[in-house]
Amino acid sequence: MKAFVIAACSAMALFAASNTASADAESCRKVKLSDLSWTDLSLTNATASLLLQGLGYEPEQILLGLPVTFESLKNKDIDVFLGNWLPVQEKEFKSYIDNGEVDVITTNLTGAKFTLAVPSYVAHEGVASYDDLAKHADKFGSKIYGIEAGSNQPLLDMIAAGRHGLKDWEVVESSEAGMLTEVGKRAKDKEWIVFLAWAPHPMNINFDLTYLSGGDQEYGPNFGGATVRTLTRKGYKAECPNVTKLLENLHFDIDYENKGMNEIMTNGAEAPAAARKMIAENPGKLTEWLKDVKTFDGGNGYEAVKATLLSN
Repeated sequence: MKAFVIAACSAMALFAASNTASADAESCRKVKLSDLSWTDLSLTNATASLLLQGLGYEPEQILLGLPVTFESLKNKDIDVFLGNWLPVQEKEFKSYIDNGEVDVITTNLTGAKFTLAVPSYVAHEGVASYDDLAKHADKFGSKIYGIEAGSNQPLLDMIAAGRHGLKDWEVVESSEAGMLTEVGKRAKDKEWIVFLAWAPHPMNINFDLTYLSGGDQEYGPNFGGATVRTLTRKGYKAECPNVTKLLENLHFDIDYENKGMNEIMTNGAEAPAAARKMIAENPGKLTEWLKDVKTFDGGNGYEAVKATLLSN
């Protein structure tokens, strides 16, 4: 009888331990996320990082270019990438998915778009599609303003192939901030400019712009109708199931990102402050994001993060 009681107590202790122990190994405590200096990614990375910190993890954002991000996932130098835009990244980086070198976790945003745009005062002068650009090459200076190198390949391919009569044009590769600074300067004086634009983004609030039709071959139909996926290094889900559960739950929407990005770009907030404000204004999202997610120490993830982010 005594042996039975001891055995029962031991079983109960093991059961209790299994329900409080972390779902992830110590190696999962540090979570490395790719940072490309895109404002949307800065916001989503900051949101994920605040949640991870509240759960007892140690997120780290590492500044990388887009091609290096995929190589780093493949080589297991980083863990997570929240900015896999499709279809714009599909052709160039498809082999990483097809070869099983990185894992697709979820689609974290739908309803996005990504294609060329002009200020609406340019559109009013007859520029409504990609095929209208070449007719006004002198006014555009035969230049298309893009973002950082490695993210403009569809435009470079378009020019190399001479599609839309743009064979002798140039893609000015800069950065998101640099491109938008140029747009702002040109718009102030009603000068002509064509540039890479997307939603969600505060540019849709801060500029009166018109998206160009006719870029289906470059960016897909519906003005580059896009989705954004979350990727991890191969095998991360099996190794770190609790973090992965959070990533599977972490879905955004256009309104959340537009407003959060506007906090950063227009109001000058740092990304963590913008993310914290957006979470405070949308507390119901925590319920969705933290469903079945534990703290690193095995506690109630929702209660821990709620106490951290919504205590004031």
